[in-house]
Order: sequence, then C-alpha cells, then structure tokens
Amino acid sequence: MRIGRALSTAAAPMGALVRAVYPPQCLSCGTLVGSDFGLCGPCWRETPFIAGAACAACGQPVPAGDDEETALCEDCHQNPRPWAAGRAAMLYRDNGRRLVMALKHGDRMDLAWPMGRWLARVAAPLVTPDTLILPVPLHWWRLFRRQYNQAALLSQALAKATGLAHCPDALIRSRHTGSQEGRSRDERHRAVTGAFRIHPRHAARISGRPLLIVDDVMTSGATLAAATAACLAAGAGQVSVLALARVAKEA
Repeated sequence: MRIGRALSTAAAPMGALVRAVYPPQCLSCGTLVGSDFGLCGPCWRETPFIAGAACAACGQPVPAGDDEETALCEDCHQNPRPWAAGRAAMLYRDNGRRLVMALKHGDRMDLAWPMGRWLARVAAPLVTPDTLILPVPLHWWRLFRRQYNQAALLSQALAKATGLAHCPDALIRSRHTGSQEGRSRDERHRAVTGAFRIHPRHAARISGRPLLIVDDVMTSGATLAAATAACLAAGAGQVSVLALARVAKEA
C-alpha cells in the first residue's frame, strides 16, 4: 500500500509536467482543451452525435415520442434487418464524417480510444455481461495495404470501455469485395453475400452466445447483414450491431 501511494504521488507531478509540455488538444482541430481525448466546443457542436429517440435496428434518429425500444426508421421498415438490434453513435456527416475519415484513412489511430467511449454510451441496450464483441474484418489484402483494421480498433476500445470480452479474429472475410462506394443497395448486398465466415478456432466460443458486431460506418447495412448471417449460420445466439457512424437520409 505504501509503495502504491508513493508511486501515485510521484506520478502526479510527472502528469502535470507532461501536460505542461504537451497540453491536451481537441481531437478534431487541435485547439487546446481542458482534458485529454476531448473535443473543443465548436467541434463538439459540429459533431452530429445521435441523442434521443433512435431506430431500434440501425440507430438513425426517429421522431420524438416514438417508443425507442421498438421504433423503426423508414429504411428499416422497408428493409428488415437480420440482426436483433442496432445503434450508431453519430451521423456520417459534418465533423462526424471528418473524424471517421481521419481514423480510416488518416492514420489517426489515437481516435479509437475516445470513439470507443462514445460507442459504449450507445451500446448499453445491446449488451449483456456475456456478450462477445467482434469487429467486421478486412480482407487480408486490404489489411496488408492499410496495416490496421479501423473496426477492430473500435471494437477493442469498446471492449475496454465496457469490460466485455473481445474476439478480433472471430470473423474472416474470405474474399475481397472491393469498395462499396457508388454501388446501389442491391449491388452492395450482392457484393458481400457469403463473404464472411467464422474462424474455426472460435466456433465453439460463439456458439449460443450473444454477439455485438462493430463497424465504422453503416450505409445500406449490407456488410453488417452478411456478417450477421455468418454468425447465425455458425450457431451464435442473438446478434446485434453497432456502428460509429450511420449514413442517413435527412428529414
């Protein structure tokens, strides 16, 4: 105990020194802020976090007054999802899009930790103590070129924030599906149908267990639907999905 207190006491001045040399900066614009891993006021206001009533299947905002546990957006009414429930932390526009792009293509892996905390806030209705968190995988060739999987960084940060179990290689993308950008909804679904499978080493671990699949962006939901289908085919229990950002039609 004395050693622990001594280390804590010694660490406090060191922390103050680090902050004096490297003061906390806004994650988005670099402006000085009061705490680590935060956004300044203007950037926070420009980040479209989803609050209030949201679609129970994809997290898109729905009109106030709807039952948050059962309300569905128009998109999910027209296109039923194979997963049980879903949420998103923000909309994919404005500063939300800039932050996602910085993580995905700007090598801003430092963003994963605060993004994991944002995800944890909206994940509460989706998880139980035995939920297993897993990311949407990249094909090995894309992973080789990018050197990291942004969805895996997010799922790892979420697991740390919630204390839930994490299995980053539970899903395998067995073929290269290419970019979904510019494809229609039907083309997106055709491109990823059958593209995922459960790693044989983890088949027993997911059998009958509730799962939460994490991705950076949900557009049509095709990728998450294909990943969900692979998990259910392998005998998983209830499958839910969570995206950092949702591409949504504005009201």
